Amino acid sequence: MSQSSWLPISPSSHFSLANIPFGIISTSSGPTHRPAVAIGDHALDLRAFATADGFSANPSIQNHAGVFSSTTLNAFASLGRPFHREVRAYLQSIFAADTPHPSILKDNTSLRQSALLPLSEVTNHLPLSIGDYTDFYAGKHHAYNVGVLFRGPANALQPNYTHLPVAYHGRASSVVVSGTPIHRPWGQILPDPKAEPKIPALSRCKRLDIELELGMFVARENELGKPIPVDQAEDYIFGYVLLNDWSARDIQAWEYVPLGPFTAKNLGTSISPWVVLADALEGCKTAGIENETELLPYLKEKTRENLLSIDLEVDIITPKGNKTTFTKTNSRNLLWSWPQMIAHHTITGCNLRTGDLLGSGTISGAEPGSEGSMLEQTQGGKGTIKLEGGEERKFIEDGDTLVIRGRAGEEGALIGFGEVSGTIQAALPLF
Repeated sequence: MSQSSWLPISPSSHFSLANIPFGIISTSSGPTHRPAVAIGDHALDLRAFATADGFSANPSIQNHAGVFSSTTLNAFASLGRPFHREVRAYLQSIFAADTPHPSILKDNTSLRQSALLPLSEVTNHLPLSIGDYTDFYAGKHHAYNVGVLFRGPANALQPNYTHLPVAYHGRASSVVVSGTPIHRPWGQILPDPKAEPKIPALSRCKRLDIELELGMFVARENELGKPIPVDQAEDYIFGYVLLNDWSARDIQAWEYVPLGPFTAKNLGTSISPWVVLADALEGCKTAGIENETELLPYLKEKTRENLLSIDLEVDIITPKGNKTTFTKTNSRNLLWSWPQMIAHHTITGCNLRTGDLLGSGTISGAEPGSEGSMLEQTQGGKGTIKLEGGEERKFIEDGDTLVIRGRAGEEGALIGFGEVSGTIQAALPLF
């Protein structure tokens, strides 16, 4: 595939010809939600493209072009990876400098004007309708760091941690697209955690945090009662997004025993708007953290290169306008792969559905400055994160904007996610 395009694309663009991520957009002149792909500084409106017979050079895609008139990507995702691969390759050929179909878009001034839109003029929306959301805990360094804070080094990891991908079922209704403001939550906290007896108070969260994660969208469905084998799980993956699992640490500390997080996690989960297809990241496979535990057969994979290598970083922008990059890490810092997560999720016969969202869990590296949460960086609030302009933070303050970015590949052929951002607003008054 040619890496050059007739459409000008900056070498530093996350949306190179090698990428072609899918999302849902609207415009001021066309408020209806519809599918699109991002390329360079533009979005190709797939509804307009399909309506104008843009897929006419590929009859197998043309026969299913109706999915590009949907208001979500669910219908497209449900057609499976071979179809996703075919559509992506076709669109790459349409934008290639030596496109075999110049009359479709390159030389079609009318269609370029109606379907090729500047990204600055489109509004992004949730890419899929999310029926269920499961958040895993696959970041071993994060799990260890947090375990040390709460239980000490000797008991940092629970006995089951290296035997199975730990997870909990999250709240799909509060998953929001990048740019959506998040209000500081109210909840029960312990004003004095060391006091006896322990008496909670209803309070605004005072220890609001982020969790740097990847999210994965499910493409195909499995039948209830039929687990997905680990060596077939890749076929069920649609693509990936950046994910920020906003976390109220003081609420979490009081409520999580014995059933795990609840209201501390349901205040909001932010995701990036463009879904990077699984096939776009095939060249980014790498080995992750080695698991020395003897796994049960249903979790054993045939390859060690079962994770993705995506460079990740987090910025905080304060109300004063000071911007600081305070975390840099890589998505290979996971103990469990996505196929293993799928295999374990479904071993009971649980049925996954198109559009279900799975989170990786917080991705932290082993070195200082690579932690995926403020809880880790500040050692539970004992220290501070030094910011530009002489500011500092223990946890997120009102007016702070958090921005996560991720990318793989080299300049000129970057496979990027863009960003996921969210600004924390003051807690709303109760009642």
